[in-house]
Amino acid sequence: MKVAKRMVIGNHSIVSAFILVGLTDQPEFQLPLFFLFLGMYVLTVVGNLGLVTLIGLNSHLHTPMYYFLFNLSLIDLCYSTVITPKMLANFVSEETVISYSGCMTQLYFFLFLVVSESFILSAMAYDRYVAICNPLLYNVTMSYQVCSLLLLGVYIMGFSGAMAHTGFMLRLVFCDVNIINHYMCDILPLLDLSCTSTHVNELVVFIVVGIDIGVPTVTIFVSYALILCSILHINSTEGRTKAFSTCSSHIIAVSLFFGSGAFMYLKPSSLLSMTQGKVSSLFYTIVVPMLNPMIYSLRNKDVKLAVKKTLSRRIS
Repeated sequence: MKVAKRMVIGNHSIVSAFILVGLTDQPEFQLPLFFLFLGMYVLTVVGNLGLVTLIGLNSHLHTPMYYFLFNLSLIDLCYSTVITPKMLANFVSEETVISYSGCMTQLYFFLFLVVSESFILSAMAYDRYVAICNPLLYNVTMSYQVCSLLLLGVYIMGFSGAMAHTGFMLRLVFCDVNIINHYMCDILPLLDLSCTSTHVNELVVFIVVGIDIGVPTVTIFVSYALILCSILHINSTEGRTKAFSTCSSHIIAVSLFFGSGAFMYLKPSSLLSMTQGKVSSLFYTIVVPMLNPMIYSLRNKDVKLAVKKTLSRRIS
């Protein structure tokens, strides 16, 4: 394994690169894990690119719901690409080094995309609330201007959250120890390596993560509470089933994403081992971006129709 370079300052050596331990340090598991996650990454790229292409090519999918889904797929595609290629390279290489600047860059884009995903899921919940509870006003309430403002808010929150975490991370000094017990540069593993006080960073994590998980969670819960009340007032069984089916995909995606994220960041570090943290991280960094295209397309009649139209155009 390659030893990361250090700059000597005073009695300490300041690291200029880190070594990523990865998921496991046992050689016999490296190759099987490489092929497993390579397959998952290929599915993620194909699924999300396919969904983006379908929405872009089919005019009947140019609605608010699919406008948000288009952006969710782009976020998932970029999100997975920030993490997975480096992890795959480390599985088959003896040199698992990542430079300090590369680590901070990965951390920034990871945080920008993960925060953006949490808020776009809440925007999609609001869209479902309007569609089910106020269907006659849907086109007015979810106009192109409103959707664009919501999307702008999503990316502003992503930018703000990433800047807050990364900015305070850059003020820390990392001395001597440079081995990150993770497969990526994440907040908590980096805080464990700092040789300066991390109290401010921990406060930032508590506040910013609380906002980035808390606000979307409250928005989603309120939206679905109102949706449930509205569904219970529908007289026909067919109407209730149809209303539930329009929300089921989103509920599954939200549960996977927020469940694993809350387990990682909102549980006291004393109760969460780093191995548990890495497994939890796998869900929202690798598994969720792969599953989202399947969740939103397999039971979706509009997407199936778009696939048929696209294939028929290609054949003709």
